[in-house]
Amino acid sequence: PLDSLADLDAIVVRVPHAAGRSINRSAFKDLDLEEKAVLVQTGWDLHWRTERYLSGHPFLTGDAAEYLVSQGVVLVGIDSLNIDDTSDPARPVHSALLGAEVPIVEHLCNLSRLPERDFRFFAVPAKVAGFGTWPVRAFGHVLPPNDRLGVSRRSASLG
Repeated sequence: PLDSLADLDAIVVRVPHAAGRSINRSAFKDLDLEEKAVLVQTGWDLHWRTERYLSGHPFLTGDAAEYLVSQGVVLVGIDSLNIDDTSDPARPVHSALLGAEVPIVEHLCNLSRLPERDFRFFAVPAKVAGFGTWPVRAFGHVLPPNDRLGVSRRSASLG
């Protein structure tokens, strides 16, 4: 459904890839994740369009995915090649998230330009049926100051 990919309350979780490749549940502890799109910024997008991008990328662990599902996230994105370790054919993160109907967005870039919170996330594909993966135009819309303070409850305008 369109509302599972558009105008989502979102947060950025910053986990520098220098800290290691695997990202476990501890990266998400003590964060308010319920009903949020969780975007994981590792800085791997720095390697986009290079050979380096294709191997050794950061990824979530199955344990992290299970934790995110248990916390009620509505979407998970990452700025790397794949949300799973591509050397593991079991794909535990895809299995956990998609099994819980939590959409995944990979290959994000410029997450450093977003605040950690107080923005809306959009990742809307063209309307197609029968596809497991599809390109999207993903973007964050930073909320005006009054919306951040809870003064206004209306959706942020894109116009």
